[in-house]
Amino acid sequence: MTDVPSNASPCALVVDDDGMIRMDAVDILEEAGFTTFEAASGDKALILLEAHHACLSLLFTDVQMPGEHDGFALARKVSVAYPHISIVVASGRIEPGPADMPVGACFIGKPFSAQIVHRHLHEVLPDEQKPDPLRRQRA
Repeated sequence: MTDVPSNASPCALVVDDDGMIRMDAVDILEEAGFTTFEAASGDKALILLEAHHACLSLLFTDVQMPGEHDGFALARKVSVAYPHISIVVASGRIEPGPADMPVGACFIGKPFSAQIVHRHLHEVLPDEQKPDPLRRQRA
């Protein structure tokens, strides 16, 4: 988890119980210009969201995780409680059903690359929430 700098770039919360995938996602989002927070479960993510929701502009979450809240449940909660946060859900095993994803969220299959993630960020994030490095990239 990164402390939020005083000249804060947009912040993202990465949630995945697989440390290697979480690390890759953090690297991709930091390359795009985000300050990142990390959580290994939906339950831990909710604690971070409560404390840092004001600076967060992106939730990037896996689907299958331990605890009470899987990625779909987390995405739906965030959509209702923090509508200013854009949502990307990723999974290599589960495709979302009709009621799984909140309106406006996007889904990425795993494995993903920086190019795929950045393309989806261009689609899901409003221009004012895009960090400068992402704005300079072509969609």
